[in-house]
Amino acid sequence: MPLDLQIIRASEFVRVGPSEQLDFAASKQALRLLAAACRKRGIHHAVLDLRSLPTPSKPIFTRVQLTELVETFQEAGFQRKQRLAILYRDDKHHGVRKFAFIGVLHGWQVRAFSDFERALLWLSSDDEPVEGARDEQEVPVRVVSRRVQVKSKPAPRATSPKGAVF
Repeated sequence: MPLDLQIIRASEFVRVGPSEQLDFAASKQALRLLAAACRKRGIHHAVLDLRSLPTPSKPIFTRVQLTELVETFQEAGFQRKQRLAILYRDDKHHGVRKFAFIGVLHGWQVRAFSDFERALLWLSSDDEPVEGARDEQEVPVRVVSRRVQVKSKPAPRATSPKGAVF
C-alpha cells in the first residue's frame, strides 16, 4: 500500500534569535504553516525529524509550551485520523516523549520513535480509527452491596507485672 509522507526536519521550523536562544513564537508559527501545508496537500502522515538537534543540557520547552505545540497541529487543521511520528536521537529530558503523550491525551495519533524504520511501520499500519467509532468497549460492572458485621472482641484483661489478674 502506498504511503504519502511528509518529513518535517527540525531546521524547517526551529527558529533561534540573535543570541542563539530558541524563538518559541516564531518556531510555533513555522510549525503551524508546515502542518497547514500538509493538510492542504492531503497528507495524513508526517514525521517530525528532530535527530539533527543537539541535546541541550537542560530542557528547552516547558510542559505548557509542549501543550501549545501540540495544539498548533489542531489549529492548522490536523484531524484525529492523521498521524504524526516524532523521530529523535536522544531524549534525556523526555521532552519528545512528553510531547507525544500530551498529543495522545488530546486524542491525536502521535508517537515518539528513536528508530526511523519503526516510525515508518507505525505510520504505514492500517489500524486507523473508523470515523465515529469508539475504541472503548462498554463493560458492565456488577455492583454488589453487602452488609458487613463487625464482631467486637472482648477487651484484653489487664495484668500486673507478676501475671496477676486485677
